[in-house]
Amino acid sequence: CFLFHLGFTTQQSEVIVSALVKIMNTNLDMIYKDMVTKVQQEIALQQVMSHIGGVKKDMIILEKSEFSALRSENEKIKLELQQIKKQVTDEITKVRADNKLNLNLEKSRVKELHAQQDRALTQTDRKIDTEVADLKTMLESHKLDNIKYLAGSVFTCLTVALGFYRLWI
Repeated sequence: CFLFHLGFTTQQSEVIVSALVKIMNTNLDMIYKDMVTKVQQEIALQQVMSHIGGVKKDMIILEKSEFSALRSENEKIKLELQQIKKQVTDEITKVRADNKLNLNLEKSRVKELHAQQDRALTQTDRKIDTEVADLKTMLESHKLDNIKYLAGSVFTCLTVALGFYRLWI
């Protein structure tokens, strides 16, 4: 043996070799304990894959539930928007109707005012026409009276002049 040539006795060499073999066997046992067999490795891989599959399922379920929650929230918001849109449309319709009503009321008030002004103007025209006719009638009456007085005065003056003329002649 190699140790024998180095100055060790056979018995010493056997003890050293035996100790070295024990140390190596212990080291190998420790290495084997830390090492995994192919079967154990496949079992561990299957467990990891199973765990990953479970996590995937959980993620899909969670994603679906989140998606469902988002979809539900989206539907709620859509309904609220539709209600708000309907309320705004109703308010716009109401305001338009109120404006049309107010406009029609103002139109009828203006028409009534114009009609009252036309009636007042017609009454004023009639009064003026009546007053003018009354004045014409009165003027004609005074004219005839003046003509009568003038004719009476002329005849009176002629009678007086004829009376003087007869007296002088």
